[in-house]
Amino acid sequence: MIKCIAIDDEPLALKKLVTYIKKIPYLELVAECRSAIEAQQVIDQQQVDAMFLDIHMPDLNGLDFAKSVEQDHSKGPITVFTTAYSEYAIEGYKANAVGYLLKPYGFDEFEAAAQKVKDIMDIRQHALTEVSTDSDDATIYVKSDYRIVRIDISSIIYIEAMSEYLRIYCSDRDKPVIILLSMKKIEEHLPSNQFMRIHRSYIINLNKIREVKKNHVVLEGEASLPIGDNYKETFMNYLNSKILTK
Repeated sequence: MIKCIAIDDEPLALKKLVTYIKKIPYLELVAECRSAIEAQQVIDQQQVDAMFLDIHMPDLNGLDFAKSVEQDHSKGPITVFTTAYSEYAIEGYKANAVGYLLKPYGFDEFEAAAQKVKDIMDIRQHALTEVSTDSDDATIYVKSDYRIVRIDISSIIYIEAMSEYLRIYCSDRDKPVIILLSMKKIEEHLPSNQFMRIHRSYIINLNKIREVKKNHVVLEGEASLPIGDNYKETFMNYLNSKILTK
């Protein structure tokens, strides 16, 4: 069962949320909250897997509350926003929500959002808690544009940082996968003997190097990436250890 909370300051909207949650057999309602402050108290006291959360609330709005709660792919409550204001959609995505229900929404829309929550919970339990670092077919799962995308680690050519987002370039995809994640976080899920950061904006797959010239690395697919001054020594030490000599 997926333990969830319903959060809305409007009594009728909260009653609707509760009714819909109780209709979904894999959802277990553990609390009804009239504010984000109430919800935080619940989260502090017990396990909460998901929260169905109104955005426009007094004291602490849903967006700020969601951003304050740890929201990554392996832990922390999964968020589905409910709101009467469509202009919050982009902000909802930045807060790492998996669903966005625009009031007045029906049960079918709610059920589709609940299914997304279930899909992510299944991935957490079966695939995302650990990433193998010694298997050629190791995989990671990332959230991109409200989808869960499976990526073979061995197919990654390089990763590029863009402000709060990352672009993951893969040999088996025509376009990069764009995700909301930090470089530090994705490094934790990549084998250190296969991937190296060569610049504050780039992580490369060492197995995809074609050549190194001047201060650039040329990778499979002809991408030419700069080597940052802060990373040059580590990278050159790796390279020198691989160069064949007499």
